[in-house]
Amino acid sequence: MSVLIFLIVLYVLLGVSMMKLFEKAGQPGWKALVPGLAAVEWCKMIGRKPWYALWLLFPIVNLFIYAGMVIDLARSFAKHGFWTSVMAVVFAPVPFFMIGSNVKDTYEGPILEREREYHRLHHDALEKNDKLALKKLEHEYGFMRKTQLREWSEAIIFAVFAAAFIRMFLIEAYVIPTPSMEGTLKVGDFLFVSKAHYGIRTPMTVIQFPLMHNRLPFNLGESYLKKPALPYFRLPAIEKIDHNEPVVFNWPAGDSVVALPDRFLDIYQMRRQTGGALPPGVDIIVRPTDKKDHYIKRCVGLPGDSLSIRGGQLYINGAAAQNPMHRQFLYHVEPAVNLQKLEEWGVSLSGEQDRKMASQGYFNLDDAQVEKIKSIGSNVKVERVPQERYPGYVFPNDSKRYGGWTVDDYGPIYIPKAGATTPLNLDNLPFYKRIITAFEGNTLAVRDGKILINGQETNTYTFKQDYYWMMGDNRHNSEDSRIWGYVPADHIVGKPLFIWFSTKNGNIRDGINWNRIFKSASSM
Repeated sequence: MSVLIFLIVLYVLLGVSMMKLFEKAGQPGWKALVPGLAAVEWCKMIGRKPWYALWLLFPIVNLFIYAGMVIDLARSFAKHGFWTSVMAVVFAPVPFFMIGSNVKDTYEGPILEREREYHRLHHDALEKNDKLALKKLEHEYGFMRKTQLREWSEAIIFAVFAAAFIRMFLIEAYVIPTPSMEGTLKVGDFLFVSKAHYGIRTPMTVIQFPLMHNRLPFNLGESYLKKPALPYFRLPAIEKIDHNEPVVFNWPAGDSVVALPDRFLDIYQMRRQTGGALPPGVDIIVRPTDKKDHYIKRCVGLPGDSLSIRGGQLYINGAAAQNPMHRQFLYHVEPAVNLQKLEEWGVSLSGEQDRKMASQGYFNLDDAQVEKIKSIGSNVKVERVPQERYPGYVFPNDSKRYGGWTVDDYGPIYIPKAGATTPLNLDNLPFYKRIITAFEGNTLAVRDGKILINGQETNTYTFKQDYYWMMGDNRHNSEDSRIWGYVPADHIVGKPLFIWFSTKNGNIRDGINWNRIFKSASSM
C-alpha cells in the first residue's frame, strides 16, 4: 500500500508539473492529469506516435521509455543541457515546474521531428558536398551538436543506468565464494541469477552506489544510504520455489554484522562464541534487508513442512527426502592419497582450510568420490567423521533445551507458513523469537513465565509471511538454516539459471573449468 501511495503522489506531481508545459504547447492543461491521455499527448509533443505510450505499461521496459520521454520533453522546450537531462530522469517535476513557470521558456515543437529533419538535411548536404548548406545547418541546429566528452559521458551514464536496472530487476551475476554447495556448485563458478522467477522485489534501499551490493571497493565502507527507504513489495512470481531448488537469498542473520578480515560474522554468533560480550573496538554494521549479504543454498523445506535429520539423512514430513547427487560429508582417509588424483575426481582443495584438512587426511566427499578412493587399494580406509555436539551452536541456539542437536541429528522442526497459527510457550519460543521481532516487527517480552507480544499476553502466534529452510549440499561444511534458522519470504532474491564462467579453485591462475560453462545451476 505504501508503494502504491508513493507512485500515486509521484504521478500527481508529474501531472501538475506538466500542465503549464501542455498549455505552452497549445494543449489544455487538464490533459496532463488524465492517465493514458496525458501519455498520448506527451508522445505527440516530443514527436512520437501515440501508440508509443503503450510501452509505459511494460514493467522494467517502461523505466527506460520514461527516461527518454522526460529528456525529450525538456529538449522540446530548448533545454538541452546535460544536468537538465539528469534532473529530468532523477525527478522530472522539478525541471518541469521550472520550465513551466519561466515565461522565456517556449515550446519549439517536437524535438524528435526536428532531429529527423536535421539528419535528413545533413545527409543530403553531405551527399551533394554542399558546404554552404552544412554551415547553415550548423548555425540553425547547433544545439544538436555535442562535444566528444559529452557523448562519452552520456554513453557511460546510459550504460551504467541500463546495467544497474537490469541488475536490480532482472538478472544479476554472482560468483560462488565458498564450498558450501560443493560439488554441485564449485568455488569459482560464475552464475546468472533471475530475479523475475520468484517475483521481482522492488528496491527497499533507494540511494545506493551503482552496481555495488553493500560494500565499496577497498573496504571504504557501505555503498548505500539507509534513508529514504521503501517498504517491501514483490511483483507476481513466474513460478513458486519448489523442494530441492537452489535459491539466492539475503542472509537472515546479516542485519547486524562485524567485519572480519576474510568474512562478515553476525553479532549473535559472535556473542555465543564469546559468552555474550563483544571484543572492544568492534564496529557493528547494521544493514537493511536488501543489503544483507547474498547466500545460495538448496531449499529443502517449504512453508508448512516438518523437517528432521537423522544420521545425516534429511526427512520432510516424515519421509526421506531426495538427496542431491553430489551431497558431501566429511571423511577421514588413511593412509595419505595422491592429492592431484583427488582434484581430478572433483574433490575441493580450493581454500587454505581445505588444504590444511587435506594434510591431515580429512576431505569433504560425495558418494562417488568415496567409492573411487576406496578403489585405490584394500588398505585405504575411508571413514565418515561423526559430528560432535556443541550446545547452542545449531538453531534455535538454545543449549538448555536443544543442546543435544547436531547438524546430522536435528529436529523435528516446523517451518512457518503465512496465516498459520502456532501454540506459543517457553519451549518453542526460541524457534519463533526472531520471527516475531526482527522479521515481523513486533515487540516481545517474557515476564513471570508469561509471553507478551506488543504488550498483550498470548499463548499463540499467527505468522505474517512464509519461511523456507535452506541447506548446503556440502553438509559438514555449510553454515545454513541449521545454524541461523528460517529464511523469510521477503529475503528471497532469485533463481540461479546457469554457470557462465568457472575458474579452477576460484583462481584464474589455476585455469578454467571449461566443462562447467553453460551448465545448469539448478541441477540435483
